[in-house]
Amino acid sequence: MRISDMNWMQVEDYLKGDDRAVVPLGSTEQHAYLSLSVDSILSERVALEAAEPLGVPVFPVQAYGITPYFMAYPGTVSLRATTYAAVIRDILDSLKIAGFRRILLCNGHGGNSPAQTVSVEWMGDNPDVSVRFHNWWNAPKTFAKVQETDKVASHASWMENFPWTRLANIRGPEEQKPMADLDRMRTKNPAGVREILGDGNFGGLYHRSDADMQAIWDIAVEETRALIEGLGA
Repeated sequence: MRISDMNWMQVEDYLKGDDRAVVPLGSTEQHAYLSLSVDSILSERVALEAAEPLGVPVFPVQAYGITPYFMAYPGTVSLRATTYAAVIRDILDSLKIAGFRRILLCNGHGGNSPAQTVSVEWMGDNPDVSVRFHNWWNAPKTFAKVQETDKVASHASWMENFPWTRLANIRGPEEQKPMADLDRMRTKNPAGVREILGDGNFGGLYHRSDADMQAIWDIAVEETRALIEGLGA
């Protein structure tokens, strides 16, 4: 159930019997040879596949997040932390006004972690609403499967290279990229980050088999669905 495929009357009718909703959180930022929208594509897709059998509506992905470190890569868009916090609060306020009382924020970008703090603060002001923040890619079962597949997994590496995040006729290098010095990278400005990372992959292979990726994806969908089922519990 995509909100974009519903009208307001259908939403009003849904709310007579259920008060759950999912809001995917993404980002528009460099992902080496993959789409700049990787985080948005993945968070929205995992939310949709997880929520569909449950009949829970999924809102359009919040496609801009906090990613100042990648601003030297063209196409990246970053919101200030204060702006992002205000956006999350406004989204939650709007959902409460509509009648939603159990909300899952399905996050696909590590830089969006302040949304978790914002949601906890917001619940303090709105004790009648339950909000859960879910990093789908490093949830326990999903991340365990990633580690089982290949322990060298990082930003813009194979672990984000799904058929639906690839670009037509573009394939990354065949060799495994050495891991970047992430501690050093975190002390640099955007230009320094680009100098260290080069193409943007933090380290690891650029791609693995579709079978490997589907196995991870299936677990991610199941794990996310379980959270939607248990919202408010």
